[in-house]
Amino acid sequence: MAGAESNNGSAQRGDTLPNGDVYVGNFDGLVPHGMGKYMWTDGSLYDGEWDKSKMTGRGMIQWPSGASYEGDFRGGFIDGTGTFKGVDGSVYKGSWRMNKKQGMGTMVYSNSDSYEGLWNEGLPDGYGKYTWAAGNIYIGSWKSGSMNGRGVMQWVNGDTLDCNWLNGLAHGKGYCKYASGACYIGTWDRGVKDGHGIFYQPGSKIPCNLEVSECATNNDGTSASSSSNEKVKVGLLFLLQNLCNKWGLRRFFHRPRRISNGTTPIFVDDSGNHSPQDPPNKSLSSNERLQNSDVHKDLVYEREYIQGVLISEHPKGKHSGMLDSGETQENTWQKQERGPMETIYKGHRSYFLMLNLQLGIRYTVGKITPVPLREVRSNDFGPRARIIMYFPCEGSQYTPPHCSVNFFWKDYCPMVFRNLREMFHIDAADYMMSICGGDSLKELSSPGKSGSIFYLSQDERFVIKTLRKSELKILLKMLPKYYNHVKAYDNTLITKFFGVHRITLKAGKKVRFVVMGNMFCTELRIHRKYDLKGSTQGRSTKKQKINENTTLKDLDLAHAFHVDKSWREALFRQIALDSMFLESQSIIDYSMLLGIHFRAPNHLKTATSHQDTHESSGITSAMDCSVPLHCEDANSSKGFLLVAHEPGTTVGGSHIRGSMVRASEGGYEEVDLVLPGTGRFRVQLGVNMPARARKLLESTDAVEEYDVVLYLGIIDILQEYNASKRVEHAVKSLKFDPLSISSVDPNLYSKRFVSFLERVFPEQD
Repeated sequence: MAGAESNNGSAQRGDTLPNGDVYVGNFDGLVPHGMGKYMWTDGSLYDGEWDKSKMTGRGMIQWPSGASYEGDFRGGFIDGTGTFKGVDGSVYKGSWRMNKKQGMGTMVYSNSDSYEGLWNEGLPDGYGKYTWAAGNIYIGSWKSGSMNGRGVMQWVNGDTLDCNWLNGLAHGKGYCKYASGACYIGTWDRGVKDGHGIFYQPGSKIPCNLEVSECATNNDGTSASSSSNEKVKVGLLFLLQNLCNKWGLRRFFHRPRRISNGTTPIFVDDSGNHSPQDPPNKSLSSNERLQNSDVHKDLVYEREYIQGVLISEHPKGKHSGMLDSGETQENTWQKQERGPMETIYKGHRSYFLMLNLQLGIRYTVGKITPVPLREVRSNDFGPRARIIMYFPCEGSQYTPPHCSVNFFWKDYCPMVFRNLREMFHIDAADYMMSICGGDSLKELSSPGKSGSIFYLSQDERFVIKTLRKSELKILLKMLPKYYNHVKAYDNTLITKFFGVHRITLKAGKKVRFVVMGNMFCTELRIHRKYDLKGSTQGRSTKKQKINENTTLKDLDLAHAFHVDKSWREALFRQIALDSMFLESQSIIDYSMLLGIHFRAPNHLKTATSHQDTHESSGITSAMDCSVPLHCEDANSSKGFLLVAHEPGTTVGGSHIRGSMVRASEGGYEEVDLVLPGTGRFRVQLGVNMPARARKLLESTDAVEEYDVVLYLGIIDILQEYNASKRVEHAVKSLKFDPLSISSVDPNLYSKRFVSFLERVFPEQD
């Protein structure tokens, strides 16, 4: 081709390259440099700036498919800002990095949906606004293309939802305000109502002292970010979000009509329009209540849902009539607003204690892990089996500098607990990251009966409990026998201990800790928790103190649980072995902690619960989101299914150990539990165990049945039957039946404990 001299002085010519590509433009020597056009053999064309053979600067590229991009290039990649037009008619305008959407950008999809916000690796990620063609709007957080985190959904019919989201589904506590003026404050699990909540009739006084989301709506019902200058406003929302998260400024932007911190379920009506609505109420529908007198119009109702099915409803403050007799939900929302736990922050009363604990565990686990694994010896349990270290703020030869207070650290029997962690399949790196990673621990809002304080790792795999000195002595005394017991019995139900430590502050204050496994670390919602000892004296919960987070007691239990015959035999074989061990150590006051996840009862199912309900946002195919099921299979009579175990397909527990149970229903093979709309779980003794809960209804012979998933384990095993307990037994026996009180001889305690559980888990007829 003929060459020519360009305005910038570089040679301009056209060349056909050896591979068949064609370039016409400016050169610097032998490489493209300046303005030029490049055509690939497949028909793709680039017209723009070059820098030393790399597409760099402004340019436009067109593909044979019809897609095109015009904007910035850098180093041969789409990088900077530009506009991409897809073959399907979609248009993206915004930032790019290395050929992927990255940063702030706006996408208009082929179906006229649009997204404006932050992108990461080509997907919505961060804070953004999604507008459906029908007019529905979501403003909030995204992660990897799905709604994740805090956000507000508003529908064209005027309904508004302010909540947290998980993988595109409402998940947690939340607030839904309807166009009619009614609202519901409650809890959702993966897009369906699940748990306790409060329903306010239109015109009722709604609480206004609740945290407000930054993406609130205006009084006229339009989105707060809807304005003529949309880009500027959304950008300001992003900045406000970051500032609020960083400096805790949400309280200064309080508005009385909006709350956040929760979720709501969304159903799809027959017309395909997305709108939040309550499942039909069999006892009294919302429409029926609206037609009542003015007196009834102002009533506030407490509700309980299980897997999207309304179980009970009653005026707030009245008897609940819920699953278990005697339960009420006084001031439910007010009691649960802060939740059962709080993350420890800088300035929290436990902040420095948490830092010290994390520093100490990181030090000792890091020190013991490189030591070759070996069988424990007798001296590994002795008084000299300790690691003691001083942690000054400025650091030392052996410890790093830190921003906490000076403290002494003592780690008890490190080799024993290292082996126990190995025995329970706890990876050392995962253990340290869970407890000592960048996240803070969470403190339970109320201490235990003994005055102990409980902490949870952020991933909730581990529970950390403060110990009294007497409890520490008992644990160290029984540790050799405990080690042998859990080693011999893989399926033991006894509490799993992973470490015992002590922190001594400069003032001489000593705080002792034990790290344990959290048996309720599961993806399933635990609807009821029971602490069962087998005694009756004082073993009920005061009705006015019951809320969603309450652990109930023996006399509160109104259900019997029927499990597979082979499972029941294995369960009581292990309970007997564990009870015999505790009896041999003169331990009493232990209990069976029972967690129950209820599946929606079949006799309360509605037509809605048998539909393939879409996830609440209704993300279109352009977002490539799947649509899970929130109901049981219409052809199944159970809320779960047992299938042959397939390694690698199940949801793992926090620290599952032991052999899998075999089910007669599955041909006595190892089985997995399949919960439609939730997942597949590995079934073991005390973990993910499906059962049938039966309750005899009051004043009738009718039986109410539920499909449930059970979690159980023996806890509180650090109380000896000592002199003080003997005195307690003698004193209480003067007033109460000696067999009904908790403090009894270990042998009697063990027999009573097993006998009571046999009634809780009766043999099937």
